[in-house]
Amino acid sequence: MVKTSNFRQRDRSYIVIGNISQLVKFLASPMVLSVLYLTALGDSAIAYSSVPQKLITSEKQTKTKITQSPNVTQPKPTFFTPKPPAPPLRGVIYYGNQISLNGRILTGAWLQRRLKAGQLTTHISDAAIRQFIGVDLLNSNIATKQPIQWYSSATKPPILVSTLAGGYRYLDMTNFAKTSGWQMQVQGNTLVISTPNTKITDITQSKESSIERITVNLDRPTPWQVNQEPPVKQNQPLSDDPNNPVPKPAVPTTRDWTITLNGIADPVLIQRYTPPPPPPVEKIPTPGPFPENLLKQLLPPNENQQNTPPPPPPLIKQVQVVNNQTIIRLEVPIGLAPLVSTVPNPNRLLIDIRPDPLLPRAITWATGLNWRQQYINLGQERFPVVWLEINPRTVGLKIKPILTNSNTLEGTAPLLQTAQQQLAVAAINGGYFNRNNRLPLGAIRRDGQWLSSPILNRGAIAWNDSGQFYMDRLALLENLITPNNQKLPILTLNSGYVQSGIARYTPAWGANYSPLTDNEIILTVQKNQIINQLPAGKVGQSTFPIPGDGYLLTLRGSGTNIASMLPVGSSVRIESSTNPAEFSNYPHILGAGPLLLQNRQIVLDAKGEQFSNAFIVQKAVRSAICKTTTGNLMFAAVHNRVGGAGPTLAEHAQLMQQMGCVDALNLDGGSSTSLYLGGQLLDRFPNTAARVHNGIGIFLQPR
Repeated sequence: MVKTSNFRQRDRSYIVIGNISQLVKFLASPMVLSVLYLTALGDSAIAYSSVPQKLITSEKQTKTKITQSPNVTQPKPTFFTPKPPAPPLRGVIYYGNQISLNGRILTGAWLQRRLKAGQLTTHISDAAIRQFIGVDLLNSNIATKQPIQWYSSATKPPILVSTLAGGYRYLDMTNFAKTSGWQMQVQGNTLVISTPNTKITDITQSKESSIERITVNLDRPTPWQVNQEPPVKQNQPLSDDPNNPVPKPAVPTTRDWTITLNGIADPVLIQRYTPPPPPPVEKIPTPGPFPENLLKQLLPPNENQQNTPPPPPPLIKQVQVVNNQTIIRLEVPIGLAPLVSTVPNPNRLLIDIRPDPLLPRAITWATGLNWRQQYINLGQERFPVVWLEINPRTVGLKIKPILTNSNTLEGTAPLLQTAQQQLAVAAINGGYFNRNNRLPLGAIRRDGQWLSSPILNRGAIAWNDSGQFYMDRLALLENLITPNNQKLPILTLNSGYVQSGIARYTPAWGANYSPLTDNEIILTVQKNQIINQLPAGKVGQSTFPIPGDGYLLTLRGSGTNIASMLPVGSSVRIESSTNPAEFSNYPHILGAGPLLLQNRQIVLDAKGEQFSNAFIVQKAVRSAICKTTTGNLMFAAVHNRVGGAGPTLAEHAQLMQQMGCVDALNLDGGSSTSLYLGGQLLDRFPNTAARVHNGIGIFLQPR
């Protein structure tokens, strides 16, 4: 969803000119022209979106350069994502977060630098060239040198120089673009790239072993992109059983994929892969009364009991040319996915439909930060795992909990958006939350301050800035001490988990508190003194301000019975500790659960952490965080096994153990599972990732 900020309103003055010649002279004066030019540059529009491609719209261009590029016209008006701060690099003269690729506006970080010798170099984030150009990043063990494959030799791949800055890893594309015949220029916030015209001469389909392959023949290399669409629900035939006339909803059996190439397909190919029009619907007269089940009795037994399965849909649904781009639409069975690669001499795009499309990778992305992905075997099962291994002792590296909103604990957003806004170089989704009211359901502690309390004695991870970690099941023990030294237990702090008793809400919750249940009693505490006590009534009828130098106490259910013990004017104080006490020694904590490993041993007890039976046995996509034998931290995303669904919790624990984890914690999973690195999700397409409440971010300042 795109949200657009309102334009700044300006006072408008109207000048009456006596005649047309005076008006022309007035508008042509240098001062007026300068004012009009600067005014046009001042208008801005900001768009927030996790979807990489954006259509050109009628909004005005944001001024986004450090200095004005000479002899460059202003680009067409566009929607924008928030402009990042200037990259902390010497010699940067232009930078932005939009790329115009042959007329399409895409979200991607780029910059231009002026070197000492006067040479102008252009750098694009590795995320953008992977997603929009189709460049494959190959294995590397040097952070500043990135081998790539793009219609090039696998034995002698091109190597691009990489630079880390402002949350992104930029690759120097200057020579690559020149060799490929690209034209590049800066227009405000946008790097405009024009690639040579390409012809698609043929599209063929073949089968090697059990792998379907589509080969796209090209007359020259060209950018390409692949996108995953929602599953396709097949039409369900009506039941022929009169006793059960309503069929069950159809389960999706295929998924649509689109391959977009910057080139024009031969008209013969478009005609070859144009779907035929649907047959006309014949109007069948309504039959007269018919004896029940007579039709079944007349049919032979085999025909009556067996239904012929429909033929599988064609793999290539359609080939079409739109705005000088060829779009190949595929319908792929669930459980299979396209693996797209390029080869030279002659230039071809290969699309293999496989059950195991994940390519193994081991990339040193930055100092202290490695990107890995491969299939991990567990018995007869193969699971695709994408993970980041982080050395927490790296100079300049920080690990912090990250939240969607800085002013309130309410809210969710795609992890991609949250990480980019906070300039994290890497991140993984974190703990649980209520999807309805978007409130946290687990421990969050940052820089020594509790933002939200743990619930149900579930697993949590704690760490400090020295690279030390601790994992266990966690409880926060808070008590309200009354004037007569009576201890009243506070059950939750800034939590969306509601239960009968006392809850506490601090300014970290937000400026105000709205009751989560009916008939709560709200006590306002300021400077350790109760200054107000009010009934809240029905949910949604009132809000209560949270004092900046205090907090609110909420009495729910049986907790309302103690209101008489806490009259206005009473002095109170808070007593707080953790169980285990070791957690209190760490400034950062994030809770999720269940705990998977401790000291290399599986300690999974999901029932003890009060997870449901359905959750425990479910096979689902999962994420985890763990400490390795070397003291490093690992962010891991585990997706669906080859030919089946994701791991159970028990399998998840075994996978983490097999990958060398000493201690491991399960994080929120399913559609929440998201692994972010430098402007991209490594483990899934952004349109398949759910909004999340919080995560854990990696922040890295280049040395």
